[in-house]
Amino acid sequence: MEYYISKIVNGDFKNVINKATELLKEEGFGVLTEINVKDTLKKKLDIDYKDYVILGACNPHLALRAFQSEDKIGTLLPCNVIVIDQGEGKIEIAIMNAKALMSQIGSAGLEVLAHEAGDRLERVLDKL
Repeated sequence: MEYYISKIVNGDFKNVINKATELLKEEGFGVLTEINVKDTLKKKLDIDYKDYVILGACNPHLALRAFQSEDKIGTLLPCNVIVIDQGEGKIEIAIMNAKALMSQIGSAGLEVLAHEAGDRLERVLDKL
């Protein structure tokens, strides 16, 4: 299994970020952080890079249940959603494959949560 799931849509980069943020909210996720990779690489390394944003999404109810099941799970949270301008109006949105990643931990409780989180994140991709 891949560690991520992605979809390419046609559109404007900022509009896709806004739409993804709205859809995440509909699925119970808030965006805690937004990292603009392009701006960071320019500022820190003076390198020009394509538009690339990392949205740190969290569903507090799922996160609490995960913490109660495995207190070191914070190393894998929040769920990152990336939006990448792949050129020519093609915008790629990728999410972590929670089901594949959490299955490696060996906790039945986390696998149930991973399926719930994964299903919610996959619905976001489907709606874009």
